[in-house]
Amino acid sequence: MESGFRHQGCLYGSDAGFLAMAVPFAEDGLRRGEPVLVTTTAANLGLLRAAMGAAADRVAFAESDCFGRRPKQLAGALHRYWGRHRSTAPTGTVRILAEPARAGGSGDEAAWQLAEAEFNVALSGTRIWMICPYDTRTTGPGVVEVARRTHPEYVVDGELRPSAQFRSPEEADGPAAAAPSRVAEDLFRFEGDLVAVRRHVLERANALLRSEDTATLLGIAVGEAITYLLEHGIDRAAVWVRPAAGRVVCTLHSERPVDGPAFYGPRAAARPGTTLWMTDQICEWLDVSSDTAGCTIELAMRERPAGVVHPARGR
Repeated sequence: MESGFRHQGCLYGSDAGFLAMAVPFAEDGLRRGEPVLVTTTAANLGLLRAAMGAAADRVAFAESDCFGRRPKQLAGALHRYWGRHRSTAPTGTVRILAEPARAGGSGDEAAWQLAEAEFNVALSGTRIWMICPYDTRTTGPGVVEVARRTHPEYVVDGELRPSAQFRSPEEADGPAAAAPSRVAEDLFRFEGDLVAVRRHVLERANALLRSEDTATLLGIAVGEAITYLLEHGIDRAAVWVRPAAGRVVCTLHSERPVDGPAFYGPRAAARPGTTLWMTDQICEWLDVSSDTAGCTIELAMRERPAGVVHPARGR
């Protein structure tokens, strides 16, 4: 792919089928000097460790739950992992075998269909080579169809095949999805004026989202993100808002990095002014990266059906 992001699915129905995919993928990455992360079930981690022998010591292993059950948590964690490790790879590529914790059921199927489609958008600017395994012994036929629709390629019995059923994120969201806008036209220079930033975001969001309520929530999230930058001494940043795969994405970028982590979760609420806790609750997607190239905060909202109570309001 032009962006360097490779997103493949893997359908396996036995331990041998899992290893036929996982061992060559990991070993080839190690030969190329590429960091390799494997996050899957405890049973599969044990199988892969045993099959790789001493080479397994050079692979990062983690059970799926360590990266979160919510789709946006997993996507954000993978993006941050790539950001931390890309500089250690001669090719800039990081390999990730990611089998998320799937609880099962129709609701779970819908959530992971959304997640897999969003990986194609959220990770498109990375050089991640990711394989998403699906165990056909424990997943239903509907989930298998999700894998075929959301991965351009998939691996079966160690062979790579193109997926004729793959649908791009824009196609998956149907004809109502807006075409990507040109960033140059949407760019807004933030220079310490929080009111001006929120006004700009709301004007763009109102034109892209059907619900004024959802646009207002996006404005709140962006306001907290700007406050976060101000609290860290950053008073200038570029801001742009664009449609992508049926969502509205807002990106804030400063040429100055932010020292220290972005705080998430309930404990972060005790640190007002230094966290992105509310933004994380409101948005469907949130990612924060900071390195020598500067600090980037990216967040996204999706139109919610009428009658659905937003999590930020149930607190």
